[in-house]
Order: sequence, then structure tokens, then C-alpha cells
Amino acid sequence: MIVRDQLYIGGAWVEPTDPHLLDIRSPHDQSLLGRVAQATTTDIDRAVAAAREAFDQGPWPHTTPEQRQEIIRRVNARREARADEIAAAISAENGSALWFTQLGQPFLTRQVASYLKAASELGWEEIVEPSDPAVPYDTIVRREAIGVVAAVIPWNSPFSAATAKLTPALLAGNTVVLKVSPENSISMMLLADLFAEAGLPAGVLSILPADRETSEHLVAHPDVDKVAFTGSTRAGRRIASIAGEQLKRVSLELGGKSAAVILDDADLPAVVQGLRFGALGNNGEACILQTRILAPRSRYQEVVEALTALVESLKVGDPSDPDTFIGPMIRPDQQQRVISYIELGIAEGARLVTGGPVVPAGLERGNYVTPTLFVDVDNGMRIAQEEIFGPVLTVIGYDDEDDAVRIANDSEYGLSGGVWSASTERALAVARRIRTGTVTINGSPVSFDGPFGGYKASGIGREYGMVGLSGYLEYKTVTRRR
Repeated sequence: MIVRDQLYIGGAWVEPTDPHLLDIRSPHDQSLLGRVAQATTTDIDRAVAAAREAFDQGPWPHTTPEQRQEIIRRVNARREARADEIAAAISAENGSALWFTQLGQPFLTRQVASYLKAASELGWEEIVEPSDPAVPYDTIVRREAIGVVAAVIPWNSPFSAATAKLTPALLAGNTVVLKVSPENSISMMLLADLFAEAGLPAGVLSILPADRETSEHLVAHPDVDKVAFTGSTRAGRRIASIAGEQLKRVSLELGGKSAAVILDDADLPAVVQGLRFGALGNNGEACILQTRILAPRSRYQEVVEALTALVESLKVGDPSDPDTFIGPMIRPDQQQRVISYIELGIAEGARLVTGGPVVPAGLERGNYVTPTLFVDVDNGMRIAQEEIFGPVLTVIGYDDEDDAVRIANDSEYGLSGGVWSASTERALAVARRIRTGTVTINGSPVSFDGPFGGYKASGIGREYGMVGLSGYLEYKTVTRRR
């Protein structure tokens, strides 16, 4: 059992205000994994004060971009050296299958590399050529840090979400208070260990597990200059309202209900293999998953049979077992939420072809859900419109490409999606018409070099690469006479 009785505030391990430790239990069998300190609003105030002083009085914003890049490289190297330990910790806490958390480790390296490349190529201070050569002054454009960043991340993929915010914020010269979910207390303290060894100046970074009420205290803190949030659309709306009142900078990566558009010429075995990961990865607990599957009526039954075979082939069980594909939901309430959606789908009149609102036999001690497939789904049903966040797929028939695009766009969300076709150009033409921030073709992975984020209720702003880095910068124009 792991015990972490201190908090990482301002680059140092300190005693928490509340000495009570939170029990972290396995979603697989409810066994005790560890006990970890949790932050209170007083601890948040301590962290923000340290970040404010480090930004206003400390050396960090005045270090060179190269110095900041070197620290990020050190952290990444330490993470790579402990990749197996980190993957195992996330699996134990979250219930994510080990194959998923292990696969995610090299993706983190690529994520960091995209930000390092952007930081090395960015013109931190540039002289802009005048539009009118006769003007008697130079225009200098500087890119500077915003200030104190409050980063708030969810539980489902904690290292990825933390990397997406910490890396660009620190590369830009900001100071950061990272609020993580209590469920991730063990793995996120491993992240704190990595930064503690990296040589950050005092005050630059705090990493604090805390509940939602404490999170709102951080978001509303008057000394926070920007809020970067990943989580539900409902919570995002609340954060946006708080940020709007205080005119804070804000970026929001929110929910999704993404469509996978299978065109009539698609290679169905390749589609099924791709959707194995693209629709059911991380136990279905991921915002980008393509859980609305749009099938042409000319091949509808063929698609249904192939997807039924896929869902029924998935091994459900202990996330530490290398053969497990689907592990438990993270908490009992999340398990019940998913089961309630399966019951809702039946009540709405969708046809249940496999799965259902039952716990798999022999797994009753854990937060397990049986992977479920609904067909003959109308896109207006709640199971087609609302984010379920579990291993539940819906198949929706369409008449032609225009109909498929209409259905794909008939959603309050616009985060991700996919198109499958034997013709890349045909798939690309459809992808251009889908109103989402990311579209993959034939199962290609999401790029870390392009911007990631959502249209509509899926968020504000973008992460990854140059665009993601720019979200943590202020732009200053200085003019001087020649």
C-alpha cells in the first residue's frame, strides 16, 4: 500500500492543512491501493501565492526559452525511465487496461516533442516588416507568459491531460497550479516526483489532488490569470462563466459524441479493427471516442454483424491482466451511470444486440459494465446525443453521403470523428464537411503537431503544437522611432 501524506506546493513537499488521508481503492475489487493527502482551499491559496510570487518576483519568466525547454526535456526523460511504473499506477487507480496505459507512454513523448518543436521555432521577439515603408518607426512583437495558470484535469487519462497543459504553460514561462482528481492521487504524485527532480525554481509548480469545490476555489482565485480545463461540458460552462466575470483567459477541452462514418466502399475488417481502439479504448472513458457509428443502409446488416462479433470478442476483467481489453469503470457511480444509459437505450426503442445492463459474471466486486451494442438507433435518441463515457456503441443507418454528414453534424458536440473509405480522397471530402475539431481517416492516430480541440459545446481553444503553445502567451507590441 502506498502512503503519500504531503502535498507538492511551490516545488516542495509540505504538510497539508488537513492531515486526513483519502483512501484510494481499486475499481477492480475495491482493495485499498493507498492513502494520499488532499488539498483544501487553504492549500490552494498557498499554491497560488507561491505561483504569484514566482511569476512576479522570481526568475522563471525571465529564463530563456532554451532553459525552459531543457527542464521539460529532463522531466520527459525521467518519465520515460519510469514508464512501466506510471502505466501500472494509472491502471490500478483508473481501471484502464494495462495495454492502454502502456501504449500511452510513447504517445506522451510525442506530445512533449510537438511542444518542444513549437517552442524552438517560435519567434519570441520579432521585428515586423511595415506595411508602409515610409512609417518612421519599427514594430516589435513580443510573446510573453500570461502569468499564473490554473490547470484543471479529469481522471480518465491523467498524464496526457497534465502534459497537454503543463508543458506549453511552462515552456511559455508561466507558473502553474495543477488541480488533479482525487482518483488520480497516486499517479499524479509520481508526476510531482518527476518535476521535483527537474530543477524548477521555487514556486513555479504545484500539483494538488482535490475535490470539485476546491477546484472552483482555484478557478475563481483573483490571482489566477488563466484557466485551462479539460472535463465535462457542464463543468466547462461553469468555469467559463467564472472566467468571464473576471476576464481571465480560458481554454476548455470538453465532451464529445463523435461519429465514425463508414462509407459504402470501406474495408470492413479494417474498420472493425480500427474501431476496436477508436470507439472502445480506455474502457470507453474518453471524450474523443467514435461511439456513434454511421453505416450505409446498403451494408447495414454486414456492419452490424461485424461490430457484434467485435464487441463480444472483448475480454473484460482485471486491468492488470495483459489479455484484458475492457477494465472496470473508475467509480461505482460511473458504473451505475453507464448502466442507466443502457437501460435508457432499451426504453427508447433501440435494438440491443449484445451486452445489456448487467455486470459480467464473476466481476461483481468491481465497477464493471458489459460492453454493449445498440443498433437501429435514431440520432435523436439520448443514447446517440449524450456522452455516456463507457463501452456502449450505437449504430445509425444513413442513405447517402449528404445524409451521413447531416447526421454526423447533428450533435451539440464537435470534438472528433472519423471517416472510413477505400478512397482517401473521398474520405477527405467527407471529412472536410464534418464540423469537428479533429477528423481521422481510416483509423489514423490523432496528430500532436496539429491543433486539438472542439467546435460547439466541445470547447474553446486548442492544444498541441504551435497553436497549443500560443494559448499560454500574451502578445505585446512595442513601437520605436528609427
